[in-house]
Amino acid sequence: MRAFVGLGSNLGDRLATLQRAVDLLGRRPGIRVVRSSRVYETAPVGGPPQPPFLNAVVELETLLGPRELLEACLGVERALGRVRGERWGPRTVDLDLLTYGREEVDEEGLVVPHPRMHERGFVLVPLLELDADPPLPGGRRVGSLRLSPGVLGEVEPVAPALEVGR
Repeated sequence: MRAFVGLGSNLGDRLATLQRAVDLLGRRPGIRVVRSSRVYETAPVGGPPQPPFLNAVVELETLLGPRELLEACLGVERALGRVRGERWGPRTVDLDLLTYGREEVDEEGLVVPHPRMHERGFVLVPLLELDADPPLPGGRRVGSLRLSPGVLGEVEPVAPALEVGR
């Protein structure tokens, strides 16, 4: 199954953390990281005052089901020292399951496509590099989106794509 995962970090060596997340994700059984978007610097959305994020999206091929893929992402977060504290607060790393094929999942703790991905430039910009028409919540299409002012304006490319398969 083809899936997309969003990556973010705003603490420590952000770029190295994103690369390490890709490396760890690719070493999980049943997951192959196919490619990565470029890396973008973005302003934090919501939460307390905090440093800017680096964000990217990776495309995966996986044999895992959506729940198992989510658990693999959470395992990578734990391995990289993620501590869940304040909601939308600063974090060493964040991995969000954005899409899982064209499937829709709505279970406790797992909603796919990610319910707010179409409202966040830090997700849409790198995702659109990899898929020109990704599945969006509620069956929306990219061409039908009405983005609020500034959604895409605070997303700046800062690094090439993360390395895959290393």
